[in-house]
Amino acid sequence: MPNTVVELGPAKFVRLPSEGIIAAAVALALPRRPRIVLAAVFGVVLGALTLANALDMGFKQYLGRSFNAILDWSLLGDAESYLEDTMGRTATLAISIGAVVLVLLVCVVLALATIRLSNLLARHPGRATRGTLIAGVVWITCSSFGVQLAGGVPLAADSTATTLEIKARQVKDTLHDEAEFQKVAKVDAFGNTPPDQLLTSLRGKDVVFTFIESYGRSAIEDPIEAPGVDNTLAVRTQALAKAGFHAKSGWLTSATYGGSSWLGHSTTMSGLWVSNQQRYRTVMASDHLSITKAFQKTGAFDTVGVMPGIQKGWPEQSYYGLDKVYNAFQLGYKGPKFSWSTMPDQYALQQFQDRVHSKKPADGKSRMSFVILTSSHQPWAPIPKMVPWDQLGDGSIFNAIQKAGNKASDVIADTTKSRQEYGKSVQYSVTALTEWLERYGNDNTVLVFLGDHQPIARVSGNHASRDVPISIVAKDPKVLDAIDSWNWTDGLRPAHNAPVWKMSAFRDKFLTAYGSTPHPKTN
Repeated sequence: MPNTVVELGPAKFVRLPSEGIIAAAVALALPRRPRIVLAAVFGVVLGALTLANALDMGFKQYLGRSFNAILDWSLLGDAESYLEDTMGRTATLAISIGAVVLVLLVCVVLALATIRLSNLLARHPGRATRGTLIAGVVWITCSSFGVQLAGGVPLAADSTATTLEIKARQVKDTLHDEAEFQKVAKVDAFGNTPPDQLLTSLRGKDVVFTFIESYGRSAIEDPIEAPGVDNTLAVRTQALAKAGFHAKSGWLTSATYGGSSWLGHSTTMSGLWVSNQQRYRTVMASDHLSITKAFQKTGAFDTVGVMPGIQKGWPEQSYYGLDKVYNAFQLGYKGPKFSWSTMPDQYALQQFQDRVHSKKPADGKSRMSFVILTSSHQPWAPIPKMVPWDQLGDGSIFNAIQKAGNKASDVIADTTKSRQEYGKSVQYSVTALTEWLERYGNDNTVLVFLGDHQPIARVSGNHASRDVPISIVAKDPKVLDAIDSWNWTDGLRPAHNAPVWKMSAFRDKFLTAYGSTPHPKTN
């Protein structure tokens, strides 16, 4: 069994497995009791590897990587929550029960099957021995001469042993990575920078960092998604220019793909490559300076977070240096959820305006805001629509829009629809954010917005990059002049050949461009 969806096919299941031949030879040499025990263990191992391959398929489709047996169990709870928001509690409960039953059945049935086969070999030792020898010779011959089936699939297979080796190496590498990353996280180019030498060029500015969910390169370059998104970016660039705002845009390569947005957020803000859950926990427990924390450290900025996707305790607030955080339950929303998204981006932005942006900070300070938008989160159905800003109220206006929208179940399994609706959701999010800026931004407003990751492989493609667009928008020409050496593209749409940086490179480049002096911390 392969571990990717694209490799599924009949040829994969008619190969000669070396492990089966070896297991047959061992079974023929053992007495009855040890043979049965070994056969049962072999069957359970085969069941576990089958499940591991299935998990790899799912993770590669959704997150662009294989399942990590040490780090990824915690994500299963998030997957259950996502299913509940998308398909409802009853369907999620049925799927969860079905998954548990299936896991047990796979292991039990394969154990029974291998026991039965070992007994069959024992009842016919002569023929079984000859058959095993012939199969072994054929395997060695096919392996030596590289005999292949249709599609270039080798007839001689050793995929089970290879999978075991890969998983064992993954466990070893994960444990090693944890220790090495802890050392890396202790080194910080700006860790000892005095407050008066941080972000000196942005003092007095109204700085807003915004992540747009799943806003990836495919939204701008995919033939199905790009036409609508590119038109929106062009229209919104012109509208902002009329309001006095100008932008520069480039590309960042995200540390995550298809999901786990918090890895993208933390990589951008920390300047560390936070590519898995263990690294994330290490960073959140460290004092490695984040961009947002740098604003707080200056003492010249109030720092506020608006997080409509947060629906439980969020201890990360301390790491990010946010004085105040508004979660999904603190924004007064009375309208319907849009699948996973707790509220439309337009509503969240208006609440940000009413509760935060419209109010002057105390003590003559400036403000830095950290806003995470959620409307472009999969499954991209139903999608909100823009409504007049002065009619948003408590969000009840979205009831009719939500009811008239597509059902998640009609979109989630259809690749073409998913790509189309994904593009529409990005258009909505970009429009909501830039209309907010056009409507409420001032001479001192500096907006930095970017995607956290590419959408899932079914939408972005099996070989898509991990690049996401990033833009800096401001009225003050000095803000964009400070990044002129970056060679970013003018406007909201980065050119295809615009510079591409690792997402972890952004922190140091941003801090340096806006007046921060490095004072390294090495322990």
